[in-house]
Amino acid sequence: MMVSVQFLPDNITTQAEVGELILDVAERCGITISTGCMMGSCHACEVEIDDDPICACITAVPNGRSHLTINLYSDPTW
Repeated sequence: MMVSVQFLPDNITTQAEVGELILDVAERCGITISTGCMMGSCHACEVEIDDDPICACITAVPNGRSHLTINLYSDPTW
């Protein structure tokens, strides 16, 4: 199943497969998300989905949604 994924603030939209890592979807669109450990413990890749912070390196595109908005807010500690 394909999901429409929109990255803010640049308003870049693409299609992604359910189960595809958010980090991989962003990379495919030319969006760089900082990474550290690649296992979710450093939180360098933290972004927001529906105002909830998630780690893009371990979070996949969820099933049951047709559209997903990901906010690439800037964390001043990184």
